[in-house]
Amino acid sequence: MTDQPNAAQIDYWNDAAGQTWARLQELLDHQIAPLGRRAMAALAPAEGEAVVDVGCGCGETTLELAKAVGPRGRVLGLDISRPMLEVAERRLAGVGQAEVREADAQVADLGAGTWDAVFSRFGVMFFADPAAAFANLARALRPGGRVAFVCWRPLTENSWMTIPLGAALTVVPPQPPSDPLAPGPFAFADPDRVRGILSGAGFEGVEIVPHDQKIGARTLEDALVLAQKVGPSALLLRENPDAREAIVAAQREALTPLATPEGVLFDSATWIVTARKA
Repeated sequence: MTDQPNAAQIDYWNDAAGQTWARLQELLDHQIAPLGRRAMAALAPAEGEAVVDVGCGCGETTLELAKAVGPRGRVLGLDISRPMLEVAERRLAGVGQAEVREADAQVADLGAGTWDAVFSRFGVMFFADPAAAFANLARALRPGGRVAFVCWRPLTENSWMTIPLGAALTVVPPQPPSDPLAPGPFAFADPDRVRGILSGAGFEGVEIVPHDQKIGARTLEDALVLAQKVGPSALLLRENPDAREAIVAAQREALTPLATPEGVLFDSATWIVTARKA
C-alpha cells in the first residue's frame, strides 16, 4: 500500500477494479453517460474555459469537455487509476486541449486560481477526506469558479444495483453492512452532508437537485456482464465462487423482464450538484 491520503482507494483502483473498468469501458460508458451529460449541462462549459475533470476514468467525459471548450480551452482529467488512464490517453490522442494526469485531486497541486470549473461524473465520492479534497479544488478555481458533479442517491433508490443484488441474495447471504460515510459509490447519498462539505470548503450557492433517469445496457448479456463485474452483486460473486452458476441464473431471471427494444433499463437516482467558489 502507498503512504498517501487515499492509499486504499489508489490500491483498489490500480488493481482488479481499475482493470475491470478499463476492460468494460464501453459498457460502463453506455450505462452512465446520460447521467454525466446531465451534470455537464448543469456546468455549461463554455468555449475557451479551463476545466478539471475529477475522476476522469477512461476519458469519455474529458473528451466531451474538450469538445465544449474548443481548441482555445483546456481540460485536465485527473484519476488515480493507471489502467483507466491508459484507455483515456488512447481516446484523447490528438486532442490538443485535453490531457490526463495520474493524480489524487485531494492533494494534487493544480495551481491557485487557475481553473474556471471543476466537473465530475461519479468521481468525487471516493476521497478519504472529502472536506480537504474540495478545499483543494476550491483553491484551484478562480473567484466565482464553478463546480458541477453527479453522484448517487441511496442504494435503495437505484434498481440498476438492487435488482441484480436482490437476485444474488436469493442464493447467498448478504455481506456485513459497510460504513455509509466511507469512500464508495454512495458516500454522497446524504445531500446535507454534501452541502456541508461544499460550504465548508468555500463554495456558495450550493444546489443539489434530484435527477431520475432510466439507464442500462444494450442487451441482456451486457446487463449480466455488468451485474457480475461491477457493484455489490459482483462482490457476492467473488466471495461465493461455488454459487456462481446459481447467482447468474437468478440474475438472468430477474433481468429478463426488464428487456425493452431500447435495451435492459433500470431506474437510476442521482444528485446533480452545482456550486460556485465564494
